[in-house]
Amino acid sequence: MKALVYHGPGLKSLDERPIPELAEPTDAIVRVMRTTICGTDLHILKGDVPSCEPGRILGHEGVGIVQRVGSAISTLSEGDHVLISCISACGRCDYCRRGMYSHCATGGWILGNRIDGTQAEYVRIPHAETSLYRIPQDLDEEALVMLSDILPTGFECGVLNGKVQPGCTVAIVGAGPIGLASLLTAQFYSPGQIIMIDHDPNRLEMAHRFGATACIDGGRADAVAEVMRLTDSVGVDCAIEAVGIPATFELCESLVAPGGVIANIGVHGVKADLHLEKLWDRNIVITTRLVDTASTPMLLKTVRSGKLDPKQLITHRFPLSEIAAAYDTFGHAGETRALKVIIEVS
Repeated sequence: MKALVYHGPGLKSLDERPIPELAEPTDAIVRVMRTTICGTDLHILKGDVPSCEPGRILGHEGVGIVQRVGSAISTLSEGDHVLISCISACGRCDYCRRGMYSHCATGGWILGNRIDGTQAEYVRIPHAETSLYRIPQDLDEEALVMLSDILPTGFECGVLNGKVQPGCTVAIVGAGPIGLASLLTAQFYSPGQIIMIDHDPNRLEMAHRFGATACIDGGRADAVAEVMRLTDSVGVDCAIEAVGIPATFELCESLVAPGGVIANIGVHGVKADLHLEKLWDRNIVITTRLVDTASTPMLLKTVRSGKLDPKQLITHRFPLSEIAAAYDTFGHAGETRALKVIIEVS
């Protein structure tokens, strides 16, 4: 089969690999129909994720068709169309019982990280019964790729951790796919203001169409001064960091109001300064999280009801044979205007 393989920082290639085999009775083999590229894949290629070793097939998102199931599987059958969760969860360990599936003792974020992932024609899914979701026949499978990772990530790590409430003020730093996913799902709670901050005018225009009440181009304006103007010099109740670099985290520190929350989503490869000399008396909370995908069933229902349209995040489509071009497009989003790219595998 064809698969996109990581060969070390800055190195990747589309290689020929054996079709994976069942390794445990709880496994399933899925023929991947569509997958996508995540910002985390770019962090891996930069060398920011040392747990991902050279030789690994990348990717942790996608939809596909079950080809084989292990002997312990009773709720999935060959031919089922499924959504692949970016998080593999056994459902039995202490972390899973606490709803922290991302820290599952034998799972978590392993696809495209510690085991081979979804940017391939086939993928082995551990703990398949609790890591795959059957897709209703009336839903667009392409759109559901967005539910593998970015929508639950934006919702859980940004909106839920940020304690977004009716009438509150929210600033989202970073209008990429994760930031926009936070924007879309924050509207479940009717905040009074959602302020998007980015350096890309195209992404800010998209954010405005998706429901942002104000958009700030951080390359042309003083983002802190603009947020203070919009919030009567108070700051925001929730500042969501959706980039993963020191400057954006430190910007959130300057935006948050007393009693507010900084909800970090971004993957940070280097240290960011925590300015306790300014924050020690401001009653703020800082949260970090790796998505648990506990919200995936609810998000599936919102998509099915028409309350959420994840397909609007898709801007480009490529066949698997052109995945190198897809990475180039996604990695240069400022020039290509890319949000999410769909890789059509089968």
